Amino acid sequence: MELRVKTTRRRGYTRVSAKHQVTIPLDALARAGLRAGDRLRAEVRGPGEVVLVREDDPIERYAGSLTGVYPDGYLDELRREWA
Repeated sequence: MELRVKTTRRRGYTRVSAKHQVTIPLDALARAGLRAGDRLRAEVRGPGEVVLVREDDPIERYAGSLTGVYPDGYLDELRREWA
């Protein structure tokens, strides 16, 4: 049986696991305004530097942006045509 000693990690630091996974420290997540479930895109800035960028949900971004563009009842009329 192989014995491995866990080393103490410094606050704010992390490692890349054998499965290429990284745990982001909680204080870094909080300062970046990231939450569980956020979709992130990884961008390479240079050697040894990867930046995570939150992907915006296009539905949330544009939902309701055309309010008031169509006259009342117009969209309901179109929906009836499709049925």
